Amino acid sequence: MAAAKHRRRGFTLIEVLVAMALFGVMSILAYQALGQTFFNADLLGQRMDRLQAIQRTMRLLGRDLMQTAPRPVRDPLDGPPMPAIRTSPTSLFALEVTHGGWPNPAGLPRSTLQRVAWRIEDGDLVRLHWNVLDATINTDPVGTILLDGVETIEFRYLAANGEWSNQWPPLGASGPGTLRARPRVAEVVLTLSGEGEIRRFFEVAP
Repeated sequence: MAAAKHRRRGFTLIEVLVAMALFGVMSILAYQALGQTFFNADLLGQRMDRLQAIQRTMRLLGRDLMQTAPRPVRDPLDGPPMPAIRTSPTSLFALEVTHGGWPNPAGLPRSTLQRVAWRIEDGDLVRLHWNVLDATINTDPVGTILLDGVETIEFRYLAANGEWSNQWPPLGASGPGTLRARPRVAEVVLTLSGEGEIRRFFEVAP
């Protein structure tokens, strides 16, 4: 009788079912928490990639502006020479600029100056460059997409007289030095879908 009193009782079917149900609920909660963690990590990774793309774009745009060289170029359509830096409502590009510092590690027989242009194509911000300064109509540019989801890109320029202008050369500017003139500061306003405006100032010429 003593042995029977100390016999350990096993789990009943109801207790087993309750334990399995609790385990299932805990498993679902843990799975959801893990899934949310992965989702948040993916969102964070996408955001970091986006920020890096924006920073890379602004860094390259700033380099083009800060290294602006006072070198006009030939008009591919044989019109008047084009200024060293140009933003105009009549242009196909938001910005055209001749900049220095074009690396030439292979020692090719070419200039270290480069003509580049920036514009928006189907929501993508594209940088184009030509392998020659004085391009012809048959010289095709090389385009690189730098950023997507771009609504607008605008430029303002601070002239030597302290006045701001939305185009360059400023409206009404004339004289032999107009084509070579550079602004003191360039303001860039980039509007991105869902992210609003990004504004930067770059010193162009001292």
